[in-house]
Amino acid sequence: MQLNALVKINKSKTRVGRGIGSGKGKTSSRGHKGQKSRSGVAIKSFEGGQMPLYRRLPKRGFKPLKNNSTAILNLSKIQTMIEKKENKLENNLDLKILKSKRLINKKYMKLKILGSGEIKNKLEIKANFASKQALEKVEKAGGKINIIKK
Repeated sequence: MQLNALVKINKSKTRVGRGIGSGKGKTSSRGHKGQKSRSGVAIKSFEGGQMPLYRRLPKRGFKPLKNNSTAILNLSKIQTMIEKKENKLENNLDLKILKSKRLINKKYMKLKILGSGEIKNKLEIKANFASKQALEKVEKAGGKINIIKK
């Protein structure tokens, strides 16, 4: 006898909605009426009227979690500030002066000087950080950068 001929190895998929005799006809296992019985309906993230998880969690978006409170100034930007007559900047420059003249935002707590551009005036700058290029260029112009240690 051949047993293999009697046993079906691959079971065919149940085809719903193919008549009453199939056992999966009429309502096609969807129950009766209601939104879920209709086609093209998906109630994703619906929690029965409870506030959904995506609305309970805080928004994060594209705002960085680490608050960056360091003002970055290039030497070219400092030079343009000095050249503008309405700023009335002397040969001293620090975070307090820049804030009082409203040249930088009051939210900044630290100042970083970068060496992009050229500086012509002799300046004494107080900053928290400075690049090597900035130090060289300011000293070449006859000024100096004092780095504040905190």
